[in-house]
Amino acid sequence: MVEARERKPWWPYLVLGSLFGVILTQSQVISWYRIQEMFRFESFHMYGIIGSAVVVAALSTKILRRLDAHSYRGEPIQVVRKEMGGGRHLAIGGVIFGVGWGITGACPGPVFALVGNGVWGALVVLAGALGGTWVYAHSRHRLPH
Repeated sequence: MVEARERKPWWPYLVLGSLFGVILTQSQVISWYRIQEMFRFESFHMYGIIGSAVVVAALSTKILRRLDAHSYRGEPIQVVRKEMGGGRHLAIGGVIFGVGWGITGACPGPVFALVGNGVWGALVVLAGALGGTWVYAHSRHRLPH
């Protein structure tokens, strides 16, 4: 018999997602012009934000490992080390991601903030991101990991 899943409240995710959208909007991460400045090496703004995110993620991961952290359900949080290999597949994926980001002016994170700000063209980017995720899920077994 299948166990019934405990239903989690949805509103904390809505609140946190909305707050994240406000932060992305106020920091101008969703600005097409800021993204173009970054790709033209005309401004440090986006590099500073991305660099800050990398530092926060690295420190958070180190803290989670050191504290032997657990989820709110008591399950251990395991941060598994990944082997990068030769990096060729990472470079190809990075180029595809970067070209898409440069053309559309949006990456998957801020696309929801763009839609929330009434930039309806971002729905095309969202559809592309969802389509790419679907293609990856169905071809994952043929790809190097």
